[in-house]
Amino acid sequence: MFPGLNADAEMVRTLALSGFDVASVWHTESALPQGVDLVAIPGGFSYGDYLRCGAIAKVSSIVPAIVHHASRGGYVLGVCNGFQILTECGLLPGALTRNAHLRFECRDVHVRVAAPGAFSPPVGTVLRLPIAHGEGRYQASTDVLAKLQDEDRIALVYCAPDGSVTQDANPNGSLANVAGIYGGPSKNVLGLMPHPERMSEACHGGFDGKQLFDVVRGRGTSRPCLSEIA
Repeated sequence: MFPGLNADAEMVRTLALSGFDVASVWHTESALPQGVDLVAIPGGFSYGDYLRCGAIAKVSSIVPAIVHHASRGGYVLGVCNGFQILTECGLLPGALTRNAHLRFECRDVHVRVAAPGAFSPPVGTVLRLPIAHGEGRYQASTDVLAKLQDEDRIALVYCAPDGSVTQDANPNGSLANVAGIYGGPSKNVLGLMPHPERMSEACHGGFDGKQLFDVVRGRGTSRPCLSEIA
């Protein structure tokens, strides 16, 4: 549990609805529980977003264990501030910067699944998901972006409801409309700015976000246990 995050309750509930057993780990610990298959880092404002979003969280005691988990093929999910933390600790390339228009965005958007991976519904699927961020503009060098495209690691792109990728559908100015990317040896690490856990049951207005959790849950995890680093 990183101080300052605020989306952990939704994350726990959605994971439980998807069939996971959930264990919480405090940021000062140095090891994950035995048998963990998936580490989820929810959204919010870790350490108040001082310095840069995720810049303090990356030096927490638990981070080396997360990095090791990812390096051996364990699943890792970072949502919003969790995405920012994953870029800060080097598990994902690039950076999340201030929205181009310098305003906080809090609304539903549409994203299109652009690549297969551990969490991906079928490529081309359009999902309606909420966003809530002031620093969600994905930026990377030309070489990094080319590598992401060549390796098919751009997981999600902002799009119109019909799936067309347009600048008008881009809520924050992200490079190439990037909403989420894959990392890890087998695309087992996913970072995304939209909140799938906030679109996961009828009271939320839909189940689009739950699809990501159901996909990774169905990949045959050896033990249905999730460690949630919030």
